[in-house]
Amino acid sequence: MSGPTPAPSIAPELEQLAISVVRGLAMDAPAAAKSGHQGTAMALAPLAHVLWTRIMKYDASAPDWADRDRFILSCGHASILQYAMLHLTGYGLTLDDLKAFRQWGSATPGHPEVGHTAGVEVTTGPLGQGFANGVGMAVAEQQLRERFGADVVDHHIFALVGDGDLAEGVSHEAASLAGHLGLGKLVYVYDDNHISIDGPTELSLSDNAVQRFESYGWHVLDIGEQGEDLDALESALRSAMAETDRPSLVVVRTHIGYPSPEKTDDPAAHGLAFGATEITSAKATMGIPDEPFWVPEDVLEVYRTAGTRGGAERSEWEARSAAALAGRTAEWDACWSGGGLPGWADALPTFEVGESPATRVAAQKCIDTMVDGVPGLMSGGADLTGNTGTALKGGGELSAANRGGRQIYFGVREHAMGSVLVGAALHGGVLPVGGTFLVFSDYMRPPVRLAALSGAKAVFQWSHDSVGVGEDGPTHQPVEHVMSLRVIPDLVVLRPADGNEVAAAWRWIVEHDAAVALVLSRQNTPVLETSAERSVEGVARGGYVVAGDDDAAVTLVGTGTEVAVAVDAAALLAADGIAARVVSLPSWELFDAQDADYRESVLPSGTPTVSVEAGVTLGWQKYADASVGIDRFGASAPGEVAMANLGVTADAVATAARALV
Repeated sequence: MSGPTPAPSIAPELEQLAISVVRGLAMDAPAAAKSGHQGTAMALAPLAHVLWTRIMKYDASAPDWADRDRFILSCGHASILQYAMLHLTGYGLTLDDLKAFRQWGSATPGHPEVGHTAGVEVTTGPLGQGFANGVGMAVAEQQLRERFGADVVDHHIFALVGDGDLAEGVSHEAASLAGHLGLGKLVYVYDDNHISIDGPTELSLSDNAVQRFESYGWHVLDIGEQGEDLDALESALRSAMAETDRPSLVVVRTHIGYPSPEKTDDPAAHGLAFGATEITSAKATMGIPDEPFWVPEDVLEVYRTAGTRGGAERSEWEARSAAALAGRTAEWDACWSGGGLPGWADALPTFEVGESPATRVAAQKCIDTMVDGVPGLMSGGADLTGNTGTALKGGGELSAANRGGRQIYFGVREHAMGSVLVGAALHGGVLPVGGTFLVFSDYMRPPVRLAALSGAKAVFQWSHDSVGVGEDGPTHQPVEHVMSLRVIPDLVVLRPADGNEVAAAWRWIVEHDAAVALVLSRQNTPVLETSAERSVEGVARGGYVVAGDDDAAVTLVGTGTEVAVAVDAAALLAADGIAARVVSLPSWELFDAQDADYRESVLPSGTPTVSVEAGVTLGWQKYADASVGIDRFGASAPGEVAMANLGVTADAVATAARALV
């Protein structure tokens, strides 16, 4: 089913003119901005031309069509290439947008940003991320195809990757996983131009990319010096698309800055190196006018025709998929929203007072109830599936033999796991969850940051969230991590206090669109007396009163397992005749989004406040007058011993409260 309507024949001289126009735009926009990267865009113009006019299945008038091919520019610094193609093929970018390249508020920022510019699928910039995002997209495509059939989902994931992408460690992790899973709809083109910012790649790189990817189980086509041969490029891409059981890498030797007489193969061409003289000579070499942003009508017609050609295929798909999805539209819609079927939340567990599950255990019990009710749920861990509560019983193991499996075993690949989650979420049709220990969120920070920037509905489920981890010691005991996650804009951090708050957190996750960090404990923690009735609304609003009333002399506020510490501290204070209010604040982001009256009702400004959290105290000043926490690394000891010796105790909280009162 995959593939566009056959392209009409275009005169070779017109195709060459079209490519020259793209190269001209690739020089003009960075020159106007006095910032940007033109050399790679110039070298890859023939490949882009082939992709957009001969290969990819898309309809520029419907950039969100579910069964379109996806295109990722992993070497995102070459963004002007993608913007030029989006303008020319009719995605809505204008010449004025190209003229505003890299300017404030423009639709053409320095690196492509999904949700900001129509036709951009992922936010790329940090090298290697787009490479790994594509693996996630291929996983999502494959899973949807297996579930709903090829009449509904059958498309490819294309990406352009460079030396920088392949040098980054995340590409090794992601390539290994893609080969292991046999992701046959993944087609990458490696721009082997031998140039880095510092100089020739030989300064730091002697890898054999062909052998490396063959060892990962990829289908590799090394076409050498054929970067200007349109038919050879098309043939290689079609051979890659025909390989259905392995991901494919097309290796093509290009020449950065081509056809500039002065800058071809010059490392300076990577960044802004072309002045007026170099632009004039390059355009003279191509035989086009020395006119900024020149696009003749016949070239525009070629590309606009290509941009509309997929409309017929989309119309056919709409009719075909409507028939194939008869009786399954609720399931389809739930997958694409990352949401649940009607009544899905009714199956979430409720935990009773007297129980004391670790929040990671409670999370697993929640996921156990969601396999059928949240059909897009896709879950796995980085060799820590059982430890992090990310097993998906009944979901089936994803493998080359079971392409529809929803349980992913990522192996020890935290960095790639994060990026795969982001790519899968941005593809759509799945709700991806990935788990590891919180301390290893350090490995995942680039994709987590990009998830937040992209608005990707991905769930980063991190357990072992404090020094309560115990004997593994400071290398495995996070102290600064929760606070460091809270400073990432648009990332919703949820650190639930007990099992009922975990269930409420999952309800919020499924019903909202956001990148989420779900932070969970290894150690057991008691179910709070009021959480069963208050946590659904309380978690959704980021914070709520667990115990106490308006006459309290002091407020004790905490997150995670330390809310139970605050409850114990309140009992100690009550014995001294001091009334304390206890507040659970599982999400600062959601709490800060509430109106001032609600925030005042939970944390009254006239009442002294003590915070307690088993981590750094930096940041708690926004809510608390005094803080009990851990402003040092942990130590190897049983978890409760580590907590006690590091001062996270009810006695310490009560002492701090007495000092304030």
